[in-house]
Amino acid sequence: MTARLFGRLAASMFALALMSGAAFAQSKVTIAIGGASCLCYLPTVLAKQLGEYEKAGVNVEMVDFKGGSQALTAVLGGSADVVSGYFDHCVNLAAKGQHLQSFVVYDRYPGLVLVVSPKQTASITSIKDLAGKKVGVSAPGSSTHYFLNYLMKKNGVDAGSVGVIGIGLGATAVAAMEQGSVDAAVMLDPAVTQLQGRNKDLRILSDTRSEKDTLEVFGGEYPGGALYTKADWIEKNPKAAQALTTAIVNTLNWIHKHSPEEIMAKMPPELIGADKTLYLEALKATLPMYSRTGLMDPKGAKAVLDVFSQSSEAVAKAKIDLSKTYTNKFVEQALKAK
Repeated sequence: MTARLFGRLAASMFALALMSGAAFAQSKVTIAIGGASCLCYLPTVLAKQLGEYEKAGVNVEMVDFKGGSQALTAVLGGSADVVSGYFDHCVNLAAKGQHLQSFVVYDRYPGLVLVVSPKQTASITSIKDLAGKKVGVSAPGSSTHYFLNYLMKKNGVDAGSVGVIGIGLGATAVAAMEQGSVDAAVMLDPAVTQLQGRNKDLRILSDTRSEKDTLEVFGGEYPGGALYTKADWIEKNPKAAQALTTAIVNTLNWIHKHSPEEIMAKMPPELIGADKTLYLEALKATLPMYSRTGLMDPKGAKAVLDVFSQSSEAVAKAKIDLSKTYTNKFVEQALKAK
C-alpha cells in the first residue's frame, strides 16, 4: 500500500513538473528592437530564425521600432518586456533613478558611423562643419543621437546649432541621405555599406565599426547592442531571462562557426533587401563586432559612463553604481551549460 501511495505521489509530482515545464515553454516574451534591419541587432533576429528561443523554452515575439529610444519607451510603458538595444540607455537612465539592467551583450563595438550626405561632400569636411546643419539620427534620444552629441562636444560644436532629425536606420535613412533631406547622419550597417556602394566618394567623419576605430573614438572597447530591461522584471522572471540569454549565447556561438553566406541565408529576406551583394559585404565587415561570449566587460561599461559623463550633465552629476546596470550571471550560467 505504501509503495502504491508513493508511486501515485511520484506520478503526480512528475505530471506537475511536466505541466510547469510546458507552462514555461509556452510563456511569451515580447522583445522591442530598435531597428531590426540594422546588423547591430542581427543576433536577436537570428536567434529567432534558428529556433534558439524555442529550444531554450521561451516563446518570443519581436516588435520593430525606428530607434532604440522608441523600443525603450515600449518597455518602460509596459507594452514590451525586453529591449534589444544599446547598453548606454541603462547608464543614462540610472542618472534619472530608473533601474534598467543588461543581461547579455552581443556587440563588442557600437558600429555607429557619422556620414556626410553625398550632396554635402564638398561643404562638410569635418565635424566642426556640422554647425547650422541638419543631422539625421535613428530617432531623437536614441544611441545614435547620444553618439552625435558626444562627437559634437568633443569637437567644440554647439549642439543647439544643429537640427536633429529622426530618419530611422534602414532604407529610410539611405533615402534621406541621398535625397538631401539631411546634411549628415549617424548610421549603421547595412545602410552605411549600401550608401557607400552607390556613392563611391562618400565622406565618413567618424567610424566605430572596428576595434581600431572604436579605440580611436572612445579610448577603449565600447559595448553596443544588448538585451536589457527593468531590473525588477529580471527578478520576477529569472527563467525567462536565462532562456533569452542562453538563446543569444548559442546564436553568437553559431555565428562564429558559420560563413557570412550561411548567416545571410538564415535572415528574413525583407531585412536583407534587394541588393544581396551589398548586404553580404556589410555583414562580412560587421562579424568582428559580435561578441564571442555575451559577457559585459566592466571596462567597457566604464567607457560608456565616461562618454555620457562628458555629454550629459545629469550623468556627470549622478552617483551611478555601474554594477547595477548589468549582470553577467545569466551568461556565466549559459556558458557553463555549453
